[in-house]
Amino acid sequence: MSLIDEFRVTRDGLVIEPALPSDYDRVGDITVDAYLAAGHFDDPRHEYMQFVRKVADRAAKAEVYVARRDGSTIASMTLVPFGNEYADIAREGELEIRMLSVDPAVQRSGAGKAMVHAAIDRARQLDGVEVVSLTTGGTWAAARALYESMGFVRCEPRDWYVPNTEILLVVYTLELD
Repeated sequence: MSLIDEFRVTRDGLVIEPALPSDYDRVGDITVDAYLAAGHFDDPRHEYMQFVRKVADRAAKAEVYVARRDGSTIASMTLVPFGNEYADIAREGELEIRMLSVDPAVQRSGAGKAMVHAAIDRARQLDGVEVVSLTTGGTWAAARALYESMGFVRCEPRDWYVPNTEILLVVYTLELD
């Protein structure tokens, strides 16, 4: 059994644990629904929406977690270290949070914050990880306010655009103590 199999966090009424194969369709749905609700995409058939639905592929190479409330899966995230093919921005010594998504029906319920806390807890377990990094939409004011309230710092020189779009992603990092 690996550390990912043993990593479970209970926080704010949520159980955060590794996604099971039976969760993969739900993880894809939550991610697509959250991105569509945020207005980043208007077509669920967009190439990137198809990419985020490939949860089994991602889980084979990265750590995919879900948050459950009363047995229902309401959020998900993927954690990737530097050098992983799913890493977009992770540098050496960083663990990157990717595709953090909360079901739009329960957003602003604390699930996103609980997931970020779990990612920080997981990062502290990993040898050589000193920083947690993530990207968020440039216009996602609520998400940005959440990360900043948790001590993440904007790293503007690392901001980037989703390929083949005009979607600006801003980068945040948190140094672990």
